[in-house]
Amino acid sequence: FKRQAPMAVVYKGIQLDCGYRTDIIVDEKVILELKSVAEIQPIHKAQLLTYLKLSGLKLGMLLNFNVPLMKDGIFRFANDL
Repeated sequence: FKRQAPMAVVYKGIQLDCGYRTDIIVDEKVILELKSVAEIQPIHKAQLLTYLKLSGLKLGMLLNFNVPLMKDGIFRFANDL
């Protein structure tokens, strides 16, 4: 796995080498975005979907650690499946 993996962003032909950083990429297949917030907001979901689109990966997991039961803090996202 890779932690704090930089993601390049290309805009109008200009490449920003470190536009974003994903929390964890597992086996070049799954992005894990880690949070510890009272409630997952739409911006958190949008952030993960943006990472999936920029990376070309298909699967992402949004994990919120600020819940009594971990199963309630796991959200799965698929990009173009």
